Amino acid sequence: MRGVGEAGAAHRDPDTKRGISDSTTEDTEVTKEVSSDRLCPLRFVSMSIAENIERVRDRIAAAARKAGRNPEEVALMGVTKTVHPDRIRESYAAGLRLFGENRVQEFTGKADSLGDLAGAEWHMIGHLQSNKASRAAELFAAVDSVDSVRLAQRLHSAAEKLGRKLNVLIEVNVGGEAAKSGVDPASGELEQILQAAPRLTQLEFRGLMTVPPFTDDPEGARPYFRQLRELRDEIAARQLPSISMETLSMGMSHDFAVAIEEGSTYVRVGTAIFGKR
Repeated sequence: MRGVGEAGAAHRDPDTKRGISDSTTEDTEVTKEVSSDRLCPLRFVSMSIAENIERVRDRIAAAARKAGRNPEEVALMGVTKTVHPDRIRESYAAGLRLFGENRVQEFTGKADSLGDLAGAEWHMIGHLQSNKASRAAELFAAVDSVDSVRLAQRLHSAAEKLGRKLNVLIEVNVGGEAAKSGVDPASGELEQILQAAPRLTQLEFRGLMTVPPFTDDPEGARPYFRQLRELRDEIAARQLPSISMETLSMGMSHDFAVAIEEGSTYVRVGTAIFGKR
C-alpha cells in the first residue's frame, strides 16, 4: 500500500483555518444523471459500494466522452473521511485504488488495518496544519492541499528526513471564501510557492486542486472549474522549473461531470460511493 510510511509515488490522485478538512471537501448529496445530463438528488438505498463505484465510473466515462476526452484521463479518488476500514476494503475489492483522507489523526488510526492493501494509494486532501507535516509525509503518497510556502517547506524537510519524494498539489481558493483554505489565485503566496519549488527538492509539484463554492445546481461550479483550468494553463505556459501542471483535482459527487467537462483529471467522490456520512 503506497502512502502509509512508504515512499510511493503519487497516482497518474498551530494553523486553525477551516478548510477542506471540514464538510466543504465532502460531497453534500448523492446524485444521478437524467436525460438532460443535468444532475438531481438521489439516495443510494440498496446499492452496494461495488455497484456505486460502477455507476460513478459510467458517469465519468459519459462526461469525458461528452467533452471529447478519453475517460482514462480521469482518475477516480474515493474520499474515505469517517469511512470504516471494512467499507474501504469493500471499495478496494471493487477495484478502487486511489483514496483521499481529510485528517492526519483519523488516518493514523486506520493505517495499520489497511496496510495489506497492495497498490492502494493514499492522498491527504484536507487542510493540513504545518505541525502535522512530518506525520503526513510518513502516512501519505501525496499531499493535495499545499496552501503556503511554510507548509511546503515543512513537507520538504520531513520528506528529506525520510529519504523520499512526496507528490503535492497546490490548493487554490477559487471562490475567495474566507472559511476555506487554499491560496488566492491572484496572491503573492501562490507565486512564492511556485518560485520556491526548485529549492524544495523532495517535493514533486504536480498541479492544482480546488473546492469551489457549493451550489445546488452543478452548473454553478463551472466558472470556478474553468478558472482553475485557465490558471493551470497559464502556469504551465511559463514552463517554470520543478513545476508540473499535469493534474487538476476538482469535482465531487454532485458536480464531477461538470468538472470533467472543464478538464479535471482527478475527481474526489465520497457520498456517491459510500453513502451519507
